[in-house]
Amino acid sequence: MSKQEDGSLIQDQHENVGKHFQGLPPRADLKRIINSFRPDLAPFEEIYRTIHHDPELSLQESSTAEIAAKYIEGIGYEVTKNIGGHGVVGMLNNGPGRTVLLRADMDALPVLEKTGLEYASEKTMVDADGNETPVMHACGHDMHVAALLATAKLLYNAKAEWSGTLIVLFQPNEERNGGAKAMVDDGLYEKIVPVPDVILGQHVVSLPSGTVAIRSGPALTAADSFNVRVFGKGGHAGTPQHCIDPILLSSHIIIRLQSIISREIAPTDIAVITCASIHGGSAGNVIPDHVDFKLNVRTYNLNVRTKVLKAIERIIKSEAEAAGVEQLPTIQQYERTPMTINDPNATEVLTISLKQYFGEDTWEMDLDTATEDFDNLASPHNIPYVYYNFGGTDSKKWHEAKKKGKLSELIPENHSPFFAPVIQPTLQTGVDAFAIAALTFLQ
Repeated sequence: MSKQEDGSLIQDQHENVGKHFQGLPPRADLKRIINSFRPDLAPFEEIYRTIHHDPELSLQESSTAEIAAKYIEGIGYEVTKNIGGHGVVGMLNNGPGRTVLLRADMDALPVLEKTGLEYASEKTMVDADGNETPVMHACGHDMHVAALLATAKLLYNAKAEWSGTLIVLFQPNEERNGGAKAMVDDGLYEKIVPVPDVILGQHVVSLPSGTVAIRSGPALTAADSFNVRVFGKGGHAGTPQHCIDPILLSSHIIIRLQSIISREIAPTDIAVITCASIHGGSAGNVIPDHVDFKLNVRTYNLNVRTKVLKAIERIIKSEAEAAGVEQLPTIQQYERTPMTINDPNATEVLTISLKQYFGEDTWEMDLDTATEDFDNLASPHNIPYVYYNFGGTDSKKWHEAKKKGKLSELIPENHSPFFAPVIQPTLQTGVDAFAIAALTFLQ
């Protein structure tokens, strides 16, 4: 991602990345290849159930990584393990041509599963911060792994139909937004695989199973996360006049921050500020000395991002000064995730292929306030990429909920404890879409 502060310049730069894909003719034989070489998906359904039942948190994906590595090595890929943590890469050199990279993420979330599935997770783990927590594949990364393994087999079976180099990459630590950068920093493109001509990624979401959704340009937001500590003056709850209450001060700050969105950002721009964690005090009759809270900021435009971050700092410090604090708050950024901006030329070519195969089940992907570290795989070498979605919800249930106007109430979304893609036709859709994406760019 460019470090320029003008959002339009960022967009222009991305538009120039994949110019060599302009005019790339679509393959007319995609259905024949997919239907001829798609493997029996029953074993991959079982792999999905296994991974779903045994999820692993970010930075701890050893068993999932071993499943992926063992399988792709067994069918003939050159495999490298433990890249940037538990990252796994398989490479299949099949003659001259483009290098295409397919990516699947592997990690799960600290969520207590409530799906009631017979293969539901009952697992707990100690996270990177030392806290024991339930673990669940609430974002569908188990489906991503199963789909990419089956795709690797399909494309291996179909070697006579394409030429080039195929890379299948299983990424750790996506949920904490560090895995892609860690793999690149660990020499992914210097000592393990060639720099790809295009990178392709997909994500299962709560759309109807059997559909795919794609869009050109900005697709996912950038995200900035901060730890904030507000200082006060502790004391007895019965004598607040002798104290500076950091809980009351933090409450004023958190509420006031929402005025940035409603009064400082244009209605035509998109920005989200969320405080999802706040901790202060330990007794009901003692005013604490400080309060800690976390902020998450999501934006699509670098100008908007700059304005929002400056406003956050201004409000936090001004509210603290108004409260008469003796020590100003500290604001520490602990995470930065770039925007996901699909290359327009590569996206146009892939969209033609997807429509050719899926027909009316190829949808326009909505702008999404979710975030990904997918861009970090591409930005060091300015590689064009396309990131798209495929549906995982029972189609009949989805359409019934939409008809009632209750999609958000009746259909669990990613990160919900009830999120559970139907295995089929979700898995086949993910496999076919991945194979189509690869074959679109392989010669």
